[in-house]
Amino acid sequence: MSEQEAYGPVRDNRMLLQDIVQASGDFEDPAAWLREMDIVSHDFPYAANLIADSYYEWREGQSALVFADSWHWGVLNYKGQWINNIQFSQDYWRPQWEAAAGISLATGRTHTLQDNKDGQDMRILTIPVFSRKDGEIFALLGCAMPAGQYEQGGAQTAEAMALHYRTCFYRRFEHVFVSDLAGVHQHAERESSRRSLLFQIVQRMHDNIDVDAVLTEVIGSISAMYPGARLELFMSQDHRSTHPQVKPLPMVWTSNDVCAKAFKDGKVAIHPGDRGFDRLEDHQFVEIGLPLSGKQGVYGVFHMIVDNPSLQGIDLHFLSMVADTAGTAFENAKLYERSNQLIRELRMSNELTQRLNQSLRLADIFQFAFEELLEMFGADYCCILHLNEEKGGLEVVACNYQPLRNMILEPGKGLGSMVYATGESLILSDYKENPGMTSQLMEATASQSLIVTPLNVGGEIRGAIMLAHRDAHYFSYDNFRLLQAMAGHIGLAVGNARLHAEVRRLANRDSLTGLYARHYLDEEIKDRQSTDFCGTLIVVDIDQFKTVNDTYGHQKGDKILKQVSEIVKSSIRQGDIAARWGGEELAVYLPQLGVQQAVYVAERIRKRVMVETEPTVTVSCGIAEWSWTDDRVSVESLFYRADMALYEAKNNGRNQVVIDTKKNETIIKNPWT
Repeated sequence: MSEQEAYGPVRDNRMLLQDIVQASGDFEDPAAWLREMDIVSHDFPYAANLIADSYYEWREGQSALVFADSWHWGVLNYKGQWINNIQFSQDYWRPQWEAAAGISLATGRTHTLQDNKDGQDMRILTIPVFSRKDGEIFALLGCAMPAGQYEQGGAQTAEAMALHYRTCFYRRFEHVFVSDLAGVHQHAERESSRRSLLFQIVQRMHDNIDVDAVLTEVIGSISAMYPGARLELFMSQDHRSTHPQVKPLPMVWTSNDVCAKAFKDGKVAIHPGDRGFDRLEDHQFVEIGLPLSGKQGVYGVFHMIVDNPSLQGIDLHFLSMVADTAGTAFENAKLYERSNQLIRELRMSNELTQRLNQSLRLADIFQFAFEELLEMFGADYCCILHLNEEKGGLEVVACNYQPLRNMILEPGKGLGSMVYATGESLILSDYKENPGMTSQLMEATASQSLIVTPLNVGGEIRGAIMLAHRDAHYFSYDNFRLLQAMAGHIGLAVGNARLHAEVRRLANRDSLTGLYARHYLDEEIKDRQSTDFCGTLIVVDIDQFKTVNDTYGHQKGDKILKQVSEIVKSSIRQGDIAARWGGEELAVYLPQLGVQQAVYVAERIRKRVMVETEPTVTVSCGIAEWSWTDDRVSVESLFYRADMALYEAKNNGRNQVVIDTKKNETIIKNPWT
């Protein structure tokens, strides 16, 4: 407790300071101005403690006066009332002193009463104590002495002793005054030093536009001011730092955690208690939570642990100012970093879009996206899933963990399937902390961080994109939002590729039968002749198709044509190519097959057509082949030879298979003819 708090506002020293300095110039004695200071009536109600302390000091000095050993003393305030915080050896004299004090206050003189205590004749005195300048009574000394000593000059001695008390009082009064002035000076110096330190800290922090540099500066400043304190900074997951004292914000807080309270309320929180720290179980510690906050929110919280003896030197208001300044500087640096990040994201988005648009092949697009995402996010693993209707599941179309490539995931299993099913993006900071979620990618690669977003193609969820990293808390929410944006660009490119593939499919397909168009078959045979060593062409013609149309109508004829086309498609291999040659003629190209194998395929088609069509029709087939041993065979000549074989089958009675006569003379006739 300060002396001003103990004794009250003895004088408004700040207002007097200027007058004192001016007055000091009029005296040769530099301390003369101090002796001019006086207590005034305004101070009387607050002077009780000062009067009491002066009384105790004065009484200790009277112990050497042997003749006054039998005297009883007391002190009263300016109203003649007993001062409560003064304890006397005998309270017997209190009523007499208070009665005599009223007369002394009225007359301004020492007043004496007579009393007989225990058969001894006593004199009761109250002696006024006057102020220096105005001569106002600010206290009264009470004295009880034997009548004999009183008559031998005891009253004059008591008044002289009262003057000594007045001297003791003013010496203490001057000490309080000087102490207050020194306190004002020290406070001013401390405030000036604090403002200077705060200015230096603010300047250094705002000179940095790097987020990590701001955090390093504020941690270093607080640690330098309070070297005995343990300091940590818990930051939200939006920011990652390599600084050893910066840690991620815990996901779960205890109910009385000062960090949780400071983070939630945005105010300084303090919690005293016994804490074991570095195995010093006998020490008491106090925890302090300082929020790192800006205008847009709280970004983290400083956690200080200080031992109780050191707590007296902690200026919480100043610490709060430093933390607020750090929060503003951090926010500014974060905004600058965010603006640079937005520019970078726009550039990366533009580059990704340009690269994706370089190709309209789905495989190329997925590969481009895979490579760009790995580099863009610094991920350890990337996995792109795409719906494969033919295989009935999500296919791993791109992944740098080879065992998963081209795998078909079971519906409803794994995080990728979950995101695909729900259409909701997912971020996992620590895979180990989520035992209810399973992922083959995370398990196989021992990854901890994961972000997943659905792949939306034309308003339909067609897959999912997964990014993983071995470190926990690696991906930020900015990464999470960026992946969602990039997935939109990838989905658009996939949609364009699918649309292009569909347009190309429609252009290469016959609209009635669903078979390939003739020009597509021509191109495929040319391409295969440059790589294969042989191939066979079968031309299939529906016998007497005009009669079918004339008898049953064209709608029935179209139905027969579709039936035959379905029989052809289901009678060949997956890599074989079936096309509509024109009208009622169909063609099948069998890569890497010779004429003998082609005969079995043609026979299978011929026999099935007789059994499975309604109304029943028959077909005739012509076969021609080429091999690498032949002279160069053009597509046109191959078609011509197969057509000639078909013509021969027609002339020989229809419903039969004929092989090109230039290379083979074999004719397989209808066994029913």
